[in-house]
Amino acid sequence: MTRLLRSSLLVIALFLAVGIASAQVTDSIRGLHKVKKKETIFGISRMYDITIDELIEANPDMKAPGYELKKGVVLRIPYAAGQAKPARPIAEVKASADDVRNRAIRLGVMLPLHDINGDGKRMIEYYRGVLMACDSVKKLGISVDVHAWNTPEDWDIRQTLLDEAAAKCDLIIGPLYSKQMDALSAFVAKHDIKLVIPFSINAPQLNDNRHIFQIYQTQAEINEASVNLFVDQFKGFHTVIIDCNDSTSKKGPFTAGVRRQLEQRGLEYSVTSLKSGEDDFSKAFSRKKSNVVILNTARSQELGVAFSKIDGLKVVSPELNITMFGYTEWLMYNRSYLENFYKYNTYIPSTFNYNPLTPSTQRIEQNYRKNFHSDMQNRLPRLGITGFDQAYFFLRGLHKYGKTFNGAAGMLGYEPVQTPLKFERYGNGGLRNRSIVLVHYAPSHKIETIKF
Repeated sequence: MTRLLRSSLLVIALFLAVGIASAQVTDSIRGLHKVKKKETIFGISRMYDITIDELIEANPDMKAPGYELKKGVVLRIPYAAGQAKPARPIAEVKASADDVRNRAIRLGVMLPLHDINGDGKRMIEYYRGVLMACDSVKKLGISVDVHAWNTPEDWDIRQTLLDEAAAKCDLIIGPLYSKQMDALSAFVAKHDIKLVIPFSINAPQLNDNRHIFQIYQTQAEINEASVNLFVDQFKGFHTVIIDCNDSTSKKGPFTAGVRRQLEQRGLEYSVTSLKSGEDDFSKAFSRKKSNVVILNTARSQELGVAFSKIDGLKVVSPELNITMFGYTEWLMYNRSYLENFYKYNTYIPSTFNYNPLTPSTQRIEQNYRKNFHSDMQNRLPRLGITGFDQAYFFLRGLHKYGKTFNGAAGMLGYEPVQTPLKFERYGNGGLRNRSIVLVHYAPSHKIETIKF
């Protein structure tokens, strides 16, 4: 039996969508932006991943004394320094009648959509986020024809692929299970369909199938990126590594990588322990430089002890400047340690940033509750927002670039609610997400996301 769920798009009120006027792309300008009420120069530059100076340089009128940004003004949006530019303007490519840019985008979702177990319930929440994205892009004039198939773990996905609607898709999101990849990979290659793998599965097909986008990053990849970020961002600091005596910790590769890089660059660091006495603990911290602290575990209990020891140290030596550098798991400890995060200027590397305090997060959660009469599951990242961010990203990309869309940095001016995406080609195969951010808890009690 073909397990097909046809969904009609819900009329879902959603948060502000980025408005971009259509424009021919040039060598230096990638598009136009029509200013909305309450938008600022700073906000617009952040929206497109460019600096304020780059925005002003592309819009010389801004250099006039007393210039004020007003609603309705159309700004030229330049490429950021070092940002890849299209080989030729997309607008110059003549679109055929069946080009995806001239019609409704045909989206297929092949995931376990059921309420039998945790997999199904989680994927239903993710799928609801996808539907919310479809409704949001509708406000931008983008039509989407959605087909959803229930593909549980014991299902032979080849039966789903017999449905004639599957072969007509422009984009398929799925699967959740590795054993369904062989058939689906061959199918999208045959029918020239883009395939987005949204979660962690083993997908060796990425090596040679250029139609595949893999969003998940392995822990080894995240560790490597985090080490590079740490050393680059804090090379002028004195690093303090605290041994937390956690035999279950999996953070050894990170701290070992940090030590190796620091030694290669001739940068000093010190090692101390949560069990060290006050004098020995204090000696690990520099009085001449700012200190950045990393632990060799992500567990909450040890983090609490570390904060207590650092608090005690600051009582004796208030002149010490101390910053914390943590792990993605720390994002789950906001309720317990938020004030400490702010106090110690904390940076957390992650592939996402769920911030319940931002207006965009609050709006999407309110609308999810309104339309589906339930809250998103209390887990990180929020799967409903994950579904929204991913679908919105690819639908807008397909609408703007058609089949040439490859998800590279700078192709879209989309500010994600939770999950940034930036894809790079994996050899001669598919594309892998390489986006990583630093979530910064500033002493001013602001949370910012620094993208790389």
